[in-house]
Amino acid sequence: MGRRRTTTLFIFIIFSLLFFLTSADDKSAMDDFLKALTTPPSGWDSSTDFCKWKGINCNSDNKVTSINLASQSLSGNLPPSLNSLSQLTTLSLQNNHFSGILPSFANLSFLQQIYLDFNNFSSIPSGAFSGLSSLQTLSLSFNFDLSPWPFPSELSDSASLVSIYASNANIEGEIPDFFDNFPGLQDLRLSYNGLNGSLPRSFNGSAIQKLWLNNQKSGLFGTIDVVSGMTALTQVWLHANKFTGVIPDLSACTEIFDLQLRDNQFSGIVSPSIVSLPKLLNVTLQNNRLQGPMPDFPKTVLNVSLGNENTNRFCRNVSGDCDPQVSVLLQVAGALGYPIKLADSWTGNDACNQWSFVTCDSSRKVVTVAFAKQGFSGTISPAFANLTSLTDLYLNDNNLTGTIPESLVSLPRIRKIDLTNNDLSGKVPVFKTGVNLLTAGNKNIGKDVPSPGGSGDSGGNSTSGSGGGSKGSSVSAGMVVGVVIAVLVFVVVVMFVLYKCYMKKKHRKFGKVQNPEAGNEMVKTNIMAATNGYAGVPSELQSQSSGDHGDFPVFEGGNVTISIQVLRQVTNNFSEDNILGRGGFGVVYKGELHDGTKIAVKRMVATAMGTKGLNEFQAEIAVLTKVRHRHLVALLGFCVNGNERLLVYEYMPQGHLGQHLFEWQELGHSPLTWKQRVTIALDVARGVEYLHSLAQTSFIHRDLKPSNILLGDDMRAKVADFGLVKNAPDGKYSVETRLAGTFGYLAPEYAVTGRVTTKIDVYAFGVILMELITGRKALDETMPDERSHLVTWFRRILINKDNIRKSIDDILNPDDETFEIIGRVAELAGHCTAREPHQRPDMGHAVNVLGPLVEQWKPSRQEDDDPDGIDLHMSLPQALQRWQANEGTSTMISDLSFSRTQASIPSKPSGFADSFDSMDCR
Repeated sequence: MGRRRTTTLFIFIIFSLLFFLTSADDKSAMDDFLKALTTPPSGWDSSTDFCKWKGINCNSDNKVTSINLASQSLSGNLPPSLNSLSQLTTLSLQNNHFSGILPSFANLSFLQQIYLDFNNFSSIPSGAFSGLSSLQTLSLSFNFDLSPWPFPSELSDSASLVSIYASNANIEGEIPDFFDNFPGLQDLRLSYNGLNGSLPRSFNGSAIQKLWLNNQKSGLFGTIDVVSGMTALTQVWLHANKFTGVIPDLSACTEIFDLQLRDNQFSGIVSPSIVSLPKLLNVTLQNNRLQGPMPDFPKTVLNVSLGNENTNRFCRNVSGDCDPQVSVLLQVAGALGYPIKLADSWTGNDACNQWSFVTCDSSRKVVTVAFAKQGFSGTISPAFANLTSLTDLYLNDNNLTGTIPESLVSLPRIRKIDLTNNDLSGKVPVFKTGVNLLTAGNKNIGKDVPSPGGSGDSGGNSTSGSGGGSKGSSVSAGMVVGVVIAVLVFVVVVMFVLYKCYMKKKHRKFGKVQNPEAGNEMVKTNIMAATNGYAGVPSELQSQSSGDHGDFPVFEGGNVTISIQVLRQVTNNFSEDNILGRGGFGVVYKGELHDGTKIAVKRMVATAMGTKGLNEFQAEIAVLTKVRHRHLVALLGFCVNGNERLLVYEYMPQGHLGQHLFEWQELGHSPLTWKQRVTIALDVARGVEYLHSLAQTSFIHRDLKPSNILLGDDMRAKVADFGLVKNAPDGKYSVETRLAGTFGYLAPEYAVTGRVTTKIDVYAFGVILMELITGRKALDETMPDERSHLVTWFRRILINKDNIRKSIDDILNPDDETFEIIGRVAELAGHCTAREPHQRPDMGHAVNVLGPLVEQWKPSRQEDDDPDGIDLHMSLPQALQRWQANEGTSTMISDLSFSRTQASIPSKPSGFADSFDSMDCR
């Protein structure tokens, strides 16, 4: 009995010692990290528990699980001992000033997310990313100071990779051919590096959606044929390289919305498959050697850049067929693989206008084609037979294969055909008397030699062997092998799907894996659909979106078009009973899809819309459907029915803020608590902050007031009714018309200039804060004149702190601690409504003020506080860069040359008053 107790005590001591040692490893690593920082974050002190340091999360064993220090203006080196943080899952250090050698992360088997972009690291050790079996996102972009280093081949062990971001990271050498190891890889962004060589064959069949390989220093080369098998592609950036050959058939790549192929050496005719891509919005093809007719893209393609005869070799500067002789000679060039040598000289729409290797007679008919000794490979095109004036054809001393087309016999004026010294085979056609046919030097001429891929246009006879026992046996064996392979593939696919489902459930149970968008460049996956609550969307929406594997469609450069019949059906023919609200642009109806999912349908006031107006509307929707954020109401789709426009939004079951503030008794709601009010204010600030971060793309919130702040079941807020601001004051969607009825939420300067800026939104937000504090409307004509305008009255209240208590909504009845918090929010409201725009803070400052106030009420589950579609730890400039990069083409962002000077938000923006005095109340 005593021995058993001794053994138990010994085991307990051993385990305690191991726990102490492993915890000590983490403490030692964090102490090293603290010492390595030039200026540590506030609250970091070696005498306090490192698990309580800002940006550090630990598990119940005091092991560090995540480090989130993005955009903190930190500098210094990262200590090698970070490799001892064995339970680390997330490392977010992007947008700082870290330098020196990057530590190795080898064998951190729990590490899922690494965000190191926008720093100043000098080098990356070999094998730094080996053994990362759980890695999903690696983001290293915009580390301009890195010494040249190869693409990390050790990533082949990271089978769970979803996103690789390493643009502007000084990577050189070839791209490894191991992408069949990553069944879930969706984003590969390696722009602006020193990569060379050709595209790896393992790209074929991959799940990659966004492929960014543009602007390599020395240039990738070879063909891009492998792209035709990458059917999941949505965005293809291959511009500014040295790719050659024909642009392949992309008919299987139906999800592509952005195709950037400019500034390469592509030749040949643009395939009709590109013109007919159903979701294509942006395409650039200029500065290549493309030939034939200029492609005529439909109007749904919003941005088309093709160049002209100087930047490509199109036969005409407008769409339309080429001259018949030009068309024939292009077919001839096609059989030779469209050699660059021909593309360089065969320009314009007249084959007799100084085209190399072509001679014409006085009637401008082609009589001689002389390709002798040009090193051409390929086959002899039967199209030569359409050059009915041809007398002499010189194809000798090349590398031509296949057979001699039978159609050449029909040439009425042909006198000489020189085919010597090639590798032709097959039957020799019988020409009429007088034709000098030379075939010497073709060792297989007269023999049936099957071509590896089949010439297809040679005109030769195909050999079909006679049936026999042995051949029948081989076919049967092949069928058996095929069936076995198919069964194995099916089993593998089923096992993979089951594994993904298991991992998805596991992540939901034990905590959400951080959204891959938290890196430098966003990735949009089907996870978004699940986190937004639209998994398993009904067929009436899904059927028109080209599907997205059962989840609600993720809008990649496109949008969901919904028929008017469906919308009538789900709203009970726009019944009065389903009206949720009325606004300046129309009526909003509640709708319910067949599976019970509820939606909100805005039926906009019908106005005449020409083609230009419709295109603008669709362009705006195409952009809006890509904006995803927890605190912005999602635009799910749209409908155009004649002059009528309808927008479909997610439904917010608890109505809008104004109802809960001003109509709660009539509607039977409970009054909002102060905790709910501050949380709502923070949600709104985050949503508007995000919109302001997109200001360079003409986004701005419009009509900010309680009726456009919608509430969900959990009383978390989402900002509704946002969109593009058109420059023209009389534009179809001019913001001025939207703001006309919002007096009380408008800043004073709007009345003088009418110009909409982010500072007007800040003013409106300040008014909303005042409403949350007082329970009063911005304008209340039932009040005496001196109290009817909330802002004017509240400013006077702010002069004396004692008066604030008298202005607070009676329902709140705050204790001293709550009153102190209310006072801080009241001060923020005053700053936001300062008379001069430059004295008002940015929305980021409002987030910084309100965030700590809500901190004590954080939900117990981490995923409840994570925003959809953006990581709030990253800076606003970075959020803008990521959003633009996801949507971007070269017309949207200029070679990703982003400013790095706006990395952080000051604790108190300069230029606005520290306090209020009587001068502010005039």
